[in-house]
Amino acid sequence: MTASLVLAGCGKMGGAMLAGWVESGFVDGGVHVIEPITAATDQFSDCAGVKIVDTAVDIPDNLVPSVVILAVKPQIMAEAILPLKRFVGPDTVFLSIAAGKTISYFEEKLGSNTSIVRAMPNTPASVGRGITVYVPNNNVSSELVCLCGELLSAVGEAILIEDESLLDPVTAVSGSGPAYVFFLIEAMAAAGVKAGLPADLALRLARATVSGAGELAYLSNEPASQLRINVTSPGGTTAAALEVLMGDDGIQSVIDKAVAAASKRSRELAG
Repeated sequence: MTASLVLAGCGKMGGAMLAGWVESGFVDGGVHVIEPITAATDQFSDCAGVKIVDTAVDIPDNLVPSVVILAVKPQIMAEAILPLKRFVGPDTVFLSIAAGKTISYFEEKLGSNTSIVRAMPNTPASVGRGITVYVPNNNVSSELVCLCGELLSAVGEAILIEDESLLDPVTAVSGSGPAYVFFLIEAMAAAGVKAGLPADLALRLARATVSGAGELAYLSNEPASQLRINVTSPGGTTAAALEVLMGDDGIQSVIDKAVAAASKRSRELAG
């Protein structure tokens, strides 16, 4: 892909995607990164094809980007997109990765004829293992839909959908999901310490176990339920642990509540 890009925001998610694009060689067409916080862009300062600017005003007037990626926090989106309206045109699509902000929100701010794609990636994009669900509005040409899909696929798996309402639970499951997994590592390590392990060993075991199990799940054709069964010997140690984890007040009810809370917050951010 040699399309020209503008990335507004280089925080955790924007930075993760940019790192993936750099690693995959998908910045050959040039990318202007709008980010005033130097610490957020230090790692990209010497990357070929990456131009870092403080504001949209610093981008050449004659630039017609193929994709403007909106990666600022939802709470400051209204302010951030005002100077980006000058890029609205038939050859440009706005790709939002901001949680909660709907297509209709961007149509109101940028104009009803603007080509808009709403997407929800996750931070494993920085190592090429992200997953993104995306949905376009009716203004996006098939060529620009494909371009966005190609861009998102460069940092992991990309899934095109038609029902925008699915983006809130998608955000709750996969967008926020890496944090749940990282917390699982923390919780397993803490439990290991309570069981008598040294803290450094407990953390090393928990981290390697979670990442290794994740890789096994990624590479295996078997469903997660079967992989669980494969590890569980009747009457063994794993079975004893799963009796607790799969009980009525076990992890499923907690995850249900967590995903519901994240979905609710995503809907609240739509305003």
